[in-house]
Amino acid sequence: MVKRGRWAQHPELLLARSHKGVVRVADLESLEMPSKTIYSRCLPGGPWQRLLPGIVLLHDQKPTSSELVTAALLYAGAKTLLTGIEACRLHGLRPSALPDDSGLHLLIPHGRKVRSVGFVTTERTVRLPSPANRNGVPLAPLIRATTDAVRRLTDPLESEELLIEAVQQGRCHPKALLWELDHGTQRGTAVPRRLLTGWVDIRSMAESRAKVLSQRLKTPPSHWNAELFDTSGRYLGRPDAWWDDVGMVWEIDSFDFHFRRAGYQRTVDRNTRYATSGIVVVQTLPSQLLDDPAAVVADLTTAWQIAASRPRPQVRLSTAA
Repeated sequence: MVKRGRWAQHPELLLARSHKGVVRVADLESLEMPSKTIYSRCLPGGPWQRLLPGIVLLHDQKPTSSELVTAALLYAGAKTLLTGIEACRLHGLRPSALPDDSGLHLLIPHGRKVRSVGFVTTERTVRLPSPANRNGVPLAPLIRATTDAVRRLTDPLESEELLIEAVQQGRCHPKALLWELDHGTQRGTAVPRRLLTGWVDIRSMAESRAKVLSQRLKTPPSHWNAELFDTSGRYLGRPDAWWDDVGMVWEIDSFDFHFRRAGYQRTVDRNTRYATSGIVVVQTLPSQLLDDPAAVVADLTTAWQIAASRPRPQVRLSTAA
């Protein structure tokens, strides 16, 4: 008679030793399960599957993202943090703003050697931050996770999208992201550093996105950040975008960046000057540029048609524009 271990008489022990179905081979062996049995169960057609060296999933279906994260953390060991794209997602950044990435990026203490394998990239660091726990998963803080992600991206547009999302939705200030880039590895930081440097004035980040979006328009703006005056020389404003042929302005109002109303009265006064001068005004919140760009384009198109249908107002650009 073949002697079988405790797992055979008490199969519930397998799940009890696992982390939601993900288990170390060493833990299975501690239940007196032979390595040969473990290996055979992970062969094609078997009831289990091997996710990483020494890590098994106790079913044969496609692993969930949660199971893959659990497997990666078990593989890398104690004090490991999840960073990069998946960490940004678990922090609450919108998946639509994150690039596709089937891999997981882990931070491990500098003194430990764990090789990258399969869907897992390990990075040793002397700057291991304190974890931010989300549903039991130890994450790098969002600022660190974001910078770890963008320095591995090769598409500048993907970097821009992720950084904007981190600032808008994650409340990460561009200065804090720049500091993190400056104090980590410099590999892959040229593009994000250039973007963030331009965004230290927080409005420029929204304007950057607006300029990209304006290329979808049949008639893009003729000027950006040009000063406007009426015929008497009265200052009207410096709109983000201006259509000189029809007399239309586009303002990216920054309330949802700053989370305060200190500039509200100035905005009202500015828009009153525009209105009394006959200028058509389109106002957009920075979040709308990401959340519903199609609606922004539709609003601008309709407003341009209205502006073009009436005589151009008697306003002029500054001579320096």
